[in-house]
Amino acid sequence: MRIKLPSTSRGGYALLTVLVMAGVASLIFAGIAHYASTNVSLNDRNNTYNSTVAAAEAATETAVSYLQRDFARQTFDYTDLDDYREAIPTNDWAANYRFTDTSGHSNKMTVTSSAAVVTNLNSQFEGLYGLVFNCRIRSQASPLGSPYDLSAGVQQDLQLASIPVFQFAIFYSMDLEINPGAAMKITGKVHSNATLYNSTSASLEYLDDVAAVGRILNARAPCDPESKGNVKPIYRKEALELASALTLPIATNNSPLAVRAILEPPPFGEDPGSQMGRARYHNLVDLIVRVKDYGTFVSAGSWNLFNDITNDIPAVMGAKGAIIAPARYSFITNTESFYDQREKKWTRVIDLNVAALNKWMTNISATYPTNAGAQKNAQAQYNLGHSLNSIYILDDRTADAAKPLSVVRVNNGQYLPASGLTVATPLPLYVRGHFNAPITTAGSTNTMTTKPASLVADAITVLSGAWSDANSDKAIASRVPTDTTVNAAFLAGIVPTVCAGGTKHYSGGVENFPRFLENWSGRTFTYNGSMVVMFPSQYATAYWPGTGSIYNAPTRKWAFDQNFLEYDKLPPATPQVRKLVRGQWTVLAGN
Repeated sequence: MRIKLPSTSRGGYALLTVLVMAGVASLIFAGIAHYASTNVSLNDRNNTYNSTVAAAEAATETAVSYLQRDFARQTFDYTDLDDYREAIPTNDWAANYRFTDTSGHSNKMTVTSSAAVVTNLNSQFEGLYGLVFNCRIRSQASPLGSPYDLSAGVQQDLQLASIPVFQFAIFYSMDLEINPGAAMKITGKVHSNATLYNSTSASLEYLDDVAAVGRILNARAPCDPESKGNVKPIYRKEALELASALTLPIATNNSPLAVRAILEPPPFGEDPGSQMGRARYHNLVDLIVRVKDYGTFVSAGSWNLFNDITNDIPAVMGAKGAIIAPARYSFITNTESFYDQREKKWTRVIDLNVAALNKWMTNISATYPTNAGAQKNAQAQYNLGHSLNSIYILDDRTADAAKPLSVVRVNNGQYLPASGLTVATPLPLYVRGHFNAPITTAGSTNTMTTKPASLVADAITVLSGAWSDANSDKAIASRVPTDTTVNAAFLAGIVPTVCAGGTKHYSGGVENFPRFLENWSGRTFTYNGSMVVMFPSQYATAYWPGTGSIYNAPTRKWAFDQNFLEYDKLPPATPQVRKLVRGQWTVLAGN
């Protein structure tokens, strides 16, 4: 027997089912709505927090920009940091945030700095050292009008570093070319503020870091006429392209042409303490020599207010007060001349006798036997406790058409003053014979060591100890050198690779940065130092001539002077490039 349910029962069951399903749907919808609302709230809070971190970072970056500006201008004072602490952003968006330092003071941030210390550098400059201010910047930001009670902070550590440029085996402020025809090893760091070109016919090996602000190319420069060789260099450590530029703190314009001003005498009225004034060798050295038509004059540098120094060899007087021979200095002469076959010019030479300079600086009483005034003047400088170890030489004579190229030549430089020697001039410089290459006598118990030294000029030419002025205009067979050693940093200009008048001219590359005028075939030039090219040459401007008639290349026994990796062994008046080196970046805990 079948039992039939009333139709009303079936309707009630359906209604119940609908009600249950509706309840479940309501619960699901409520859950979804709650989830969506919570997710929106979390996303909004997260976005607010990230924006607040960005605001705190922007505040620190404002301080960084001012620190960097003042450090480049050489006006940074680590004892006076209030301006940086108050460098809060003022953009429109900044009105939406409250900025505080770590002590809760409004419209401030925390900025601290150490005194300058010699220390190693961070980041890409690892392995270098500098005179460094270690700085820390911290800023806390809170959003205004936000429903969320939150704040965020950012901390940045950085170094304001003055980096001695002679820490590099090779440093170029322009394109760096190195294309040696014989095997070469570079034993120190290499840096170019432009592009590095390598294309050799022999092994070229870099034993330390290499960096270029532009590219590092296994090719020759576009205007280089040479095409031989395509041996790929060997990089034993990092080869970094698109690196940070390293520039001198002279002005906003750090082009190679502008940088050459560090060699020039200051214009009348320039403050030695100005940004440019502090970078000029004229203001950094101990002694300034000016050769004029009517005599030679020597003064102290800015360290002693440029006071005149009386000559040590008085004038020779004749009858009735006539001057037979003018007063002069024992270490400067200007009577010689020779022919520079590369420049195709006769030179007018200012000769610096380093041995005589050393005697003059260290044997005052013997140097001034009859000139008490000069003795007192020089002795007063020694009483200031200032060690004389650098000299700047200028030629202020009227131009001579027969000898159009004024130059400085360094002689008798095998033994230097105890604290070293830097010779700087805006003119081309020639170094004759061994320089800073002491020899220990057989059986001697004394250890002869090199001294900190640098030669700084428009261009640098190495003349061997066998050089003869009389043979300078003769064929290369008459110009045969002897093995020669120079231990000094070189800072000078070059004649860059260029396309001129439809002709390509090669600079000569690093391998020919030191110039030669002798037949060095079978002879060795030993060099320990640092090669720095900052600008194009202004006076010695003849293109690299290649080898054959003007010179033949020596056997190069070259190395970076590892002494320069110690701050107290740098050459006197070493230039220092300036760089803000970023360190650790950290998000600080909120509130």
